[in-house]
Amino acid sequence: MSKKRILIVDDDMDYLFQLKTKVEQFGFETITAESQLEAEELIVQTKPDLAILDLMMENEDSGFILSRKLKSKYPDVPIIIATGVTAETGMDFSVSGESDKQWIKADLFLDKGIRADQLQREINKLLKL
Repeated sequence: MSKKRILIVDDDMDYLFQLKTKVEQFGFETITAESQLEAEELIVQTKPDLAILDLMMENEDSGFILSRKLKSKYPDVPIIIATGVTAETGMDFSVSGESDKQWIKADLFLDKGIRADQLQREINKLLKL
């Protein structure tokens, strides 16, 4: 059985490296991108089994835009948006109602700094492992 492939996109290279390392320790293959544009080029060539996207990269809504593009190409790919916005601004994100799901094409929002065991549980849950 081949390893599940997880796309990780973040413009913070340190965070990207840390997250990539954690996810690979969980037993997954990773592909990474440092920008929305780089990720858009990657998803033309390959379909990930799950994606973890930063919210704010080139633009404040890069994660939302990338999420919509990813879901339009691969509707069955679960998407986690990992963000530090809540800590920085106090704004809280969630995908709770049907109207949220219509415009926010993410399956889960997580605050950056999530514990490794919690991240692994959420990934496994979304991948139905």
